[in-house]
Amino acid sequence: MSKALSNRINSLPVSQTLAMAAKARELKKQGKDIISLSLGEPDFNTPDFIKDAAIEAINQNYNSYTPVDGYLELKEAICTKFKRDNNLVYKPNQIVVSTGAKQSIANIAQVLLNPGDEVLLPAPYWVSYSAIATLCEAKFIEIPSSIDADFKITPEQLEAAITPKTKMVFFNSPNNPSGSIYSEKEYKALAKVLGNHPQIFILSDEIYEHINYGDKPFSFAAIESMYDRTITVNGLAKAFAMTGWRIGYIGAPDWIAKACTKMQGQITSGANCIAQRAAITAVSATPDKVQYMVDEFKSRRDIVLNLLGKIDGFKLNIPEGAFYVFPDISAFFGKTIRNKEIKNANDFSMLLLEEANVATVTGEAFGAPKCIRMSYAASELQLREAVKRIKEVLS
Repeated sequence: MSKALSNRINSLPVSQTLAMAAKARELKKQGKDIISLSLGEPDFNTPDFIKDAAIEAINQNYNSYTPVDGYLELKEAICTKFKRDNNLVYKPNQIVVSTGAKQSIANIAQVLLNPGDEVLLPAPYWVSYSAIATLCEAKFIEIPSSIDADFKITPEQLEAAITPKTKMVFFNSPNNPSGSIYSEKEYKALAKVLGNHPQIFILSDEIYEHINYGDKPFSFAAIESMYDRTITVNGLAKAFAMTGWRIGYIGAPDWIAKACTKMQGQITSGANCIAQRAAITAVSATPDKVQYMVDEFKSRRDIVLNLLGKIDGFKLNIPEGAFYVFPDISAFFGKTIRNKEIKNANDFSMLLLEEANVATVTGEAFGAPKCIRMSYAASELQLREAVKRIKEVLS
């Protein structure tokens, strides 16, 4: 019966991050002591003040269908947050709340892309960007970068990638998987290029904005000339340790927001009522409420960089945000380790899983075939043990 499946689903790749996590869980069931550094999920509990808001909502009998684009009170709180944290002025009719930032991104792509349109993806990029473009029958174009460039593209690269078919470009800062952050100066240089191509829309994915270890990330829509062409995506999963609550949102030109609401109304309707009520409390909280998590992530980052830096063959940059390291491991290509030939990053990632019992994700899934992604959203004890195992296998 698989022959009856649509071309749409057959053309869709499996998410490599979810696939590796599933494989790790299966090996755990078999009794193997797997340390999973594959999923981007904080290992903290949701803060109590947010949980208390959810409990209060339950006791107040919030149990009915929600407005498709979100409760007005939540959209107003998001507008306040955008002004407070990003110097962005949005009105409630420009906000759409969705079941996670991934749905927000899918909505945007569905309402803006036509078959044959081109989407520019500065690489490395989050795995679902390319799949979402494919679902829209659009073509994704990778703009490569390297660890030597801190995984950032240049204005010259952006200009060279643009064609008459280019409809969108996806920016993600702080970046998953590299942890790199574009500065205001760097974004303005890219915006200068886009200023010459008014047909291109910009999706700015800022889901990791609060997880940064230096300068505060800059919002692309804060560039005045780009405001009317930019859709800002954010959510609660990462900074507030609310991955399972599934709340994401956008700030966009009102006509795009209206189209996303129309699309969502035919797919899922409004997001979970209890999670939305809790989200009002979360987005109303100032970033210092979750600073304890950020401080811990920075400590873990430094530990992992220090330990990996002692392994010959690992080439590292210093990620300034998110909770990943993205080492270039191409020095191992062509070598045979534990009787396994390492031809590419996928082979290297499988070697670590099978021989070191450490789950990572191949960089091929992110458009960076020389790298692997390792999440440090795990305990210090697990991180130290994971790198110890990796070092033993590679030595």
